Amino acid sequence: MTLLKELSEARGVSGREDEIRSILFRHVREYIDEHRVDALGNLIVVRKARASAGAPVPRKVMLAAHMDEVGLMITEITKSGLLRFQPSGGIDPRLLLAKKVLIGDNKVPGVIGVKPIHKLKAEELNQVPKYEQLAIDIGVTTQAAAEALTRVGDYATFDTAYEELGPYAKGKAFDDRAGCAVLVELLKHDYPFDLHAVFTVQEEVGLRGARVAAYSVEPDCAIALEGTIADDLPKKKDVSPTSRLGGGPVLTVMDRSFIAHPGMLRHAVAVAEKHGIPYQFKQPGIGGTDAGAIHLTREGIPSLTVAVPCRYIHSPVALLYRKDLEHTVALVRETLRTLTLDIIRPES
Repeated sequence: MTLLKELSEARGVSGREDEIRSILFRHVREYIDEHRVDALGNLIVVRKARASAGAPVPRKVMLAAHMDEVGLMITEITKSGLLRFQPSGGIDPRLLLAKKVLIGDNKVPGVIGVKPIHKLKAEELNQVPKYEQLAIDIGVTTQAAAEALTRVGDYATFDTAYEELGPYAKGKAFDDRAGCAVLVELLKHDYPFDLHAVFTVQEEVGLRGARVAAYSVEPDCAIALEGTIADDLPKKKDVSPTSRLGGGPVLTVMDRSFIAHPGMLRHAVAVAEKHGIPYQFKQPGIGGTDAGAIHLTREGIPSLTVAVPCRYIHSPVALLYRKDLEHTVALVRETLRTLTLDIIRPES
């Protein structure tokens, strides 16, 4: 899990994915035949067909995993040297109190401050603090001192170290550095078609990179690789979780952004059952992925989303089961190796 650690501890808020892109290219360059970086910053690499097929296969298949993570943007430097901020991507403000962050290219350390409990009014104890009530303290007391270290427009990321907890891994940005790690592993194998792997930008702020990449690549079909919600903590009622750690890769039937191509979904399920790979379904109607932008590109692109379940995504720390990541690689690899044109053609 060396790659996952490196990706998790690197920093890449939406629109600032350069560090992640450099790491990924270093890890994939020996396995690919072509590469380019487009105008938005997507890293698009190609592994040419290296295997034969017994049936007609697609010409081009696109895999997408987004490089960006949620974070914070500095919007104001106050006279007292505190930094006001707004979220970049979806972050619950309840998760931010007293969290450590790193700001800007120089990784200026800071902590998110809030009014102490001793000063809270009774009604405030039951209220979620608003972003306007929070500020980042970088240990200075004047605006000038703060401006010497940071500036408005800098991004802040959570200061979270990667760590393995038995069979689990904890770290930040598993949405979607887990998907990026899966995609790197998939590029090490041969397929009977040209595989266009796209490490996309700006997914967390509107699926932007995937939209332009899919238009450029113009694939016959696509799979988005994600780190998705694992909602498997104890509950008062017996309610099915969105997904659970240890349940294997998560297949999306429908979310807020797209409906999975039925042929590709059936094929992935059949592959999982044939090879004894555990799998689970994501509860419908929740979240969205790059597949939401990809499937609407040009005349439409048959698409599927396969994800690694992760607890606490979009927060300062996430948790995944390392076997789930390995099973995701296995499922997508075998799904690709047996993918034919008949699977992605419209049903009559």
